[in-house]
Amino acid sequence: MRRFGRTSVTAALAVAVVAGTAGWASGESQTAVTGPPPGTAAWLADTAPGGRALPDPGRATPREVARFFAGLDGAARRELLRSHPLVVGNLDGAPLPLRYEANRIAVAATGEARYASLGAPDRQILAFDPRGRGLVAEVFGDLEQAAHVSVVVPGSDNDAASHDAPRAPHTGPAGMARALRAATGASTAVVAWTGYTTPVGVGLDAADGRLAEAGAVRLARFTAGLDAVGAPDPVLFCHSYGSVVCGLAARHTDASDIVALGSPGMRADSAAGLGTGARVWAARGPSDWIADVPNVRFAGIGHGADPTSPAFGARRVPAADAKGHTGYFAPGTQSLAAFAAIAEGEVR
Repeated sequence: MRRFGRTSVTAALAVAVVAGTAGWASGESQTAVTGPPPGTAAWLADTAPGGRALPDPGRATPREVARFFAGLDGAARRELLRSHPLVVGNLDGAPLPLRYEANRIAVAATGEARYASLGAPDRQILAFDPRGRGLVAEVFGDLEQAAHVSVVVPGSDNDAASHDAPRAPHTGPAGMARALRAATGASTAVVAWTGYTTPVGVGLDAADGRLAEAGAVRLARFTAGLDAVGAPDPVLFCHSYGSVVCGLAARHTDASDIVALGSPGMRADSAAGLGTGARVWAARGPSDWIADVPNVRFAGIGHGADPTSPAFGARRVPAADAKGHTGYFAPGTQSLAAFAAIAEGEVR
């Protein structure tokens, strides 16, 4: 009974703090965005030139999508782009320039001021879905020509509106991606992937795996889409709750490396338990509050073993000078230098 009592208390504590930041008082339950993008019904009712059926966004693999677009001429591609921007912009396997243009149109069509900056001509928006709080993926660098690709998977309280919101420099999805891109060479592209419904505040959403499970499906498909257009195997940089997403997606991606930073756990007992051939890395700074989160799993609550513990078996990333929970990408830090080396494939 004592052991059960201690475990119950620990699990309750995990609910209270597992993805929080000082100042958050409560959690708000979120409904995960799942399934094909908006506009899919109209897309499926349409046809390509010659009466060819369009690939089903909910069923076609990214490679099948890539083959379909390879068989279209420029005029046919642009007609689909104009008629179905929300589908084309979110269709993994579609040509990258086409998706960038489609998402500029889709962002403008929402008419919402909170998304307006995403539609700027210099932004490379690889995915944009206005459902729920909004999802977005943004590319920094030349993804078509890149020799190395990294994907930043953020944690709680991120969405399309806050993806690049003003905040402390080098934090947030876009800030982290920009910092990593600046620390690497011109041959590296970085994607800020706010492509899943994240938890808001502290609550059961942050402590359980429901949103992470839905996010893992989307992340696996996104990385398959990168592969379908010829991009190199990506490095995944997974922050906070984002590391739970990466842990669940690991066996379904072709990532070369998976880096968990500020992680509450990856829903695995060890790096080997992730079931991936990728190299697994972990970083935690000395002042990161995530160290106070109990590494337990009880009745679906909590995310399991600490990825920075020796028993987990991940490679450690130096982070002695990373400040707080979001300071890992600050210029001049050991962690950013290590991340850049991993991103460029310089660490063996």
